[in-house]
Amino acid sequence: MKIKVKSWTSVAWWKWIANDENCGICRMAFENCCPDCSFAGDDCPLVWGHCSHVFHMHCICKWLNSQLNQQLCPMCRQTWRFNDR
Repeated sequence: MKIKVKSWTSVAWWKWIANDENCGICRMAFENCCPDCSFAGDDCPLVWGHCSHVFHMHCICKWLNSQLNQQLCPMCRQTWRFNDR
């Protein structure tokens, strides 16, 4: 007995692998995009700090631009440095 498939639909699911489920700045889930974006994924990536905290790239950039004197992590107040993963 042979079965002939006329059409099929594929489904994909992805998930960021981070040490938390939500962005510490906007409180949106990492599977969603930040409030400034329309779609999650490559246009709204996650960034890790040297302190191991994770944020949406747009959220941490906006946070750092709002700091007048020092560039500090909003979670632990250490000097913010992007971690190369």
